[in-house]
Amino acid sequence: MRLKKMAAAAWVVVVFAVIPMLCAAEEPKAERAWPVQVDEVVAKVKKEIKVIDMEAFKKIADNKGDAIIIDAREPEEYSSGRVPGAVNIPRGLAEFKIWKALAGFPDKTNTALKIYVYCKLGGRAVLTTKALQDVGFTNVTAVDMKLADWVKANYPIER
Repeated sequence: MRLKKMAAAAWVVVVFAVIPMLCAAEEPKAERAWPVQVDEVVAKVKKEIKVIDMEAFKKIADNKGDAIIIDAREPEEYSSGRVPGAVNIPRGLAEFKIWKALAGFPDKTNTALKIYVYCKLGGRAVLTTKALQDVGFTNVTAVDMKLADWVKANYPIER
């Protein structure tokens, strides 16, 4: 009799404790494409630069005036859809391409341009902003957003 009660108690524990824990377990996360050290570097750099969120950027994109919007993604990503009016200067080439593309080099170089940089997830925007500051641009801001959130919010995309 005592053995039956213990077995019944064990089943109660399994049914009411173990099974719900298994069902509530998180789905496995997608495999990381880079080590955590990369995220740590981006977080550190983010503290050293100007950063705005998607809502503030939306206001700028709607009325950009003389501001320049840089899409720091690769050309294939850029051609798949971008924030209207954005210029494609990939992260890996920003320090080299910005001069003739936007800054008027060599005739009238303007390092005080008002520049906003975005990318797919935010990391390349942060690193590009820092790189442009390091070569002398004084008014560069990274946009802390995921482009998918921009699309999800039904904000405009240019193709």
